[in-house]
Amino acid sequence: MTRLRRKYPALDHVVRANDRFNERYGNHYAAAITYFSVLSVIPILMVAFAIVGVVLRGNQVVINQITRGIDRSVPPGLNDIVNDIVETATTSAGGLGIIGLAIALYAGIGWMSNLRDALTAQWGQDKKQIPIVKKTLNDLAALLGLGLALLVSFTLAAAGSGLGERLLELAGLEGQPWTALLRATSILLSLAANMLVFLWVIARLPREKATLRSAVKGAAIASVGFVLLQQLATFYLGGVSEKPSFAVFGPVLGLLVFANLVSRFLLFVTAWTATAKENQSGVIAPPAPVTIRPQVHVRRGPSAASTAGLLGIGGLIGAGLAWLRRR
Repeated sequence: MTRLRRKYPALDHVVRANDRFNERYGNHYAAAITYFSVLSVIPILMVAFAIVGVVLRGNQVVINQITRGIDRSVPPGLNDIVNDIVETATTSAGGLGIIGLAIALYAGIGWMSNLRDALTAQWGQDKKQIPIVKKTLNDLAALLGLGLALLVSFTLAAAGSGLGERLLELAGLEGQPWTALLRATSILLSLAANMLVFLWVIARLPREKATLRSAVKGAAIASVGFVLLQQLATFYLGGVSEKPSFAVFGPVLGLLVFANLVSRFLLFVTAWTATAKENQSGVIAPPAPVTIRPQVHVRRGPSAASTAGLLGIGGLIGAGLAWLRRR
C-alpha cells in the first residue's frame, strides 16, 4: 500500500481523507446529523413553505416550480411526504403560530450546530469555546443563508427546464433534437446549482471559514456524488416498495438511509478537500540548534549569602557549646 500511495497521488489523497474522516469521528458526526435531519426536516419545511406561501400568495406557478425542484432532489418514494408537507404548509400558512416557528428554529439550529461542528472537525480546526448567545445567532444566520441557497438552487433547477420548454414551444421546435439539448442543459444547470450549494456548505459553514478556491473541486465532486446517491436511494426504495411493511416503515427508513448517506458523503468530501496538498500546513521547520556557552564567575572572598550562612552556623555551634558547659 505504501508503494501504491507513492506511485498514485490520487490514491494517497483518498487514504489521507479516509484517515482524517475516521480520526475526526466522521461516522459519529454523520449519525448526529442524520438524527437532527429527521427531527428537523418536517418543521423546517413547514415554516419555509409557510413563508413562501405568504410572500408568493397567488403566484402558484413559482410555488410549483420550487416544489418540482425539491421533488428532483429527493429520491422517489419520499416525494409523497414532501408534497404533503408543502401542501399543508402553503394552505395553512397563517395558522402556523409562534409555537410552530419556535419548534422549527430549535430543531433547525440544533441541526446546523451539529453540521458546523462536524465540518469544522473535518477541516482539522480546533473546537473553540464560543458564548452560547453568539453561537446560537451565528448558527441561525448560517441556517437562513443555507435555506436561501437551497431555495435559489431549487428554483433554478425547476425553472431552467420549464423556461426552456416554454421557449421551444414558442419557437415551434418541440419534438425536435433541441429537446435532448434542453434536457442536457437542464442536467448541467441542476449540477451547477448543487455545486454552488455544496461550495457554500464546505467553505462557509465551518466555524473558521475556508477559502472558496480550495473547496471548488470538493463541491464539484459532491454535486456529482449527490446525484449518484439519489439514484442509489431510488434503487433501494424501489426494491423495498413492494413489501407490505413499506407502507408503514418504508418512507421513514428511506429518509434515514438517504440522510445518513448524504451526511457521510458530505463529511468525507470535506475531509478530502481539507487533506489536499494546497490545504496541508507546510512542513514545520526544526528549531535552531542549541548552543551551550558555559559562564564562569570568579569571586574574591565569600559572597554575602555565604557569610550570612557561616555566621548562622557559628552561632548555633556556640549556643550548643554553652549549653554543654552548663550541663
